[in-house]
Amino acid sequence: MRVKFSKEKEREFIDKVLEKTGSPSLRELLNRGVDLNYSSLKNYYSERRSLPLNLFENLCKLSGINKNELDFEITSENRGQIIGGKKSRKRKRLNTQIS
Repeated sequence: MRVKFSKEKEREFIDKVLEKTGSPSLRELLNRGVDLNYSSLKNYYSERRSLPLNLFENLCKLSGINKNELDFEITSENRGQIIGGKKSRKRKRLNTQIS
């Protein structure tokens, strides 16, 4: 499962986690017990990827943030594949109509 925030809210969430834990940077957050690759954390911070549910819950627990006060939705793990498949089908349909 993945956690989907509205635009720029995922970055705000990670900034809040950094603030609450007293971490000056993303790299320091990894030193505080977050077991994650640095490049993956950067992708979450820049909102290229959505946060996995277990990482979201761990960050909330680590920082003491009440997740019930946040605005997010839980989506399926393969959400990106579903969206990509729909776009691909649409493109194929448009190409056959043009030919």
